[in-house]
Amino acid sequence: MTLRIGDTAPDFEQESSAGRIRFHEYLGSSWGVLFSHPADFTPVCTTELGYTAKLAAEFARRNVKVLALSVDTVESHRGWLPDIEETQGTKVEFPVLADADRKVATLYDMIHPNASVAATVRSVFFIDPAKKVRATITYPASTGRNFDEILRVIYSLQLTDSNSVATPVNWKPGEDVIIVPSLTDPAVLKEKFPQGYRAVKPYLRYTTLPRK
Repeated sequence: MTLRIGDTAPDFEQESSAGRIRFHEYLGSSWGVLFSHPADFTPVCTTELGYTAKLAAEFARRNVKVLALSVDTVESHRGWLPDIEETQGTKVEFPVLADADRKVATLYDMIHPNASVAATVRSVFFIDPAKKVRATITYPASTGRNFDEILRVIYSLQLTDSNSVATPVNWKPGEDVIIVPSLTDPAVLKEKFPQGYRAVKPYLRYTTLPRK
C-alpha cells in the first residue's frame, strides 16, 4: 500500500532487537520516526544507526520514539549492534525491527521492486501522537540520510502545529517563521504575535518565535 500524508500509520506486531513490538502501543502518546535500512552488516546503515543513537537526547526532548527496520532477523540485528557500538562510538538503545517476513515493509511500501525485490529502500515515516503520517522521505540504498534534516522536520511539524505559522526554505530552529496566509484578523494577529511581524507582501509575513 502507498501511505500518504494524513493517513493513519498502520499498526503491526513484530519482533525486534528489544523484544516484541506492538507499534501503536510502543508509540503511546509520543511522536514516532519509523525508518528502514536495507541490510545489517552494511557500511552506510552502520553509520546511520550510530548517528541516530547519538541523537537520542534530541529525540527524547521532542517526545519522539525512534524505530528502525530491516528484513534481517533478530539474531542478525543482535550480532550487528556491537559493530555499531565499536565503530561509531555509541550504543543503539532504540529497537531495530526484524522484518524477515516483510510484513511491515509491505505495509509501509518500503520495498521498491525496480530498485530491489528483497531489500528495503531508505524510507522515513514521521508519525504524530494521533498515529497520523505527517511526512515521509525516501532515499535509495546508496545514499545515507541526513538525520539533522529528520530532526529539523520534527521541529517544524511540532512548531507549526501550535503556532499558526509555516517554516520557510532552509529554515532552522530559532530562525524567523512565516505567518499562515489564512490569519488576517488584526486583533487575532496582535494576540498571537505580540512581538510583531514584518510584512513583505500581504501573504508573506515573517515573525520570530521563542525557541523551545
